[in-house]
Amino acid sequence: MNAPILVINPNSSSQVTADMDRALDPLRGPGDPAIECLTLAEGPPGIETQRQVDEVVAPLCRLVEGRKDKAAAFVIACFSDPGLHALREVTARPVLGIAESGLLTALTLGQSVGIVSILAGSIPRHRRMIRALGIDSRLAGDRPLGLGVAELAAEAVTLERMIEVGGRLREADGADVLVLGCAGMARYRARLEQALSLPVVDPTQAAVGMAITAVRLGYGGGPHASTGSA
Repeated sequence: MNAPILVINPNSSSQVTADMDRALDPLRGPGDPAIECLTLAEGPPGIETQRQVDEVVAPLCRLVEGRKDKAAAFVIACFSDPGLHALREVTARPVLGIAESGLLTALTLGQSVGIVSILAGSIPRHRRMIRALGIDSRLAGDRPLGLGVAELAAEAVTLERMIEVGGRLREADGADVLVLGCAGMARYRARLEQALSLPVVDPTQAAVGMAITAVRLGYGGGPHASTGSA
């Protein structure tokens, strides 16, 4: 059996993992690497602070080290990309963070990127990441919903807030593409895109799409490595 792409939800919410798993169904096809989603049991119910980001790095490293010979690639499904660089030292397999992947995907779909965040406290972390990636000039804005991870399950309230915040990013900030700033927003991507008539990137889908490409091309010596022949 071929090794799967392992998508890790670093918080302990099984609901977030289930929503994320369903959102990845369009990326499951004949001959493609299997996609396996799991929840980090040691994680908090939601990752909403820098301290929580830092606290999940060690258990993520232990999990990846224990599975490094059983997975073709790893995706860290939190928009703070916790432990991304440490994890890349743990395994030679591709390790993708959803924030990095989602933002880079958005750059191919528009000129000015808007981020729909969960809480105002998330924005400084995102800004640090954007500066590190060197894409400051392409950020239109980053606006919070004012909802924590657990609150995202309330569909009517969450979708209403997402449309409101997304509209501000489009109208006031000039965003022409949006990125969802939390893996827990996956279920709303298509509806938000339809409501706003803008491309909306689910960063977990973006990261897994990149992981599939990496596995197919054999980056990291994965089991699906191609021969490189024409």
